[in-house]
Amino acid sequence: MFGKDMMAKLQIMQQQAEASKEKLNTIYVNGEAGGNLVVVEMNGNRKLTKLSINTALDQMEKEDLEDLLTVALNRAIDAANLVNEKEMSNSAKGLIPGLL
Repeated sequence: MFGKDMMAKLQIMQQQAEASKEKLNTIYVNGEAGGNLVVVEMNGNRKLTKLSINTALDQMEKEDLEDLLTVALNRAIDAANLVNEKEMSNSAKGLIPGLL
C-alpha cells in the first residue's frame, strides 16, 4: 500500500511534529482584558501557564471578573492557535508537496 519512500516521509513527519510540540512548549502568548486587569499566559500547545488578576477582588463584581476572564482566555487561545498552526505547518512543509 505505502512504498518505502512514503513510510520514511511519514516517520520524518512524525519526528518533526514531536519536535514542533516541544518547541511550542517554550513559546508563550498572552491575552488580556480590561486594560490588563486580567492577563492570561498560554504556551503554544494551548496550555494555561499563568493567570494574573491585577486588582483587588473586592473591587470588582463577580460577573465583571467572569467577563474579563472570558475575554482574556479567548484572546490567549486565539494567539496560541495561530502560533500552533504556523509551527505545525512549517514542520510539514516540503514533506508532502501541494499539501500546504
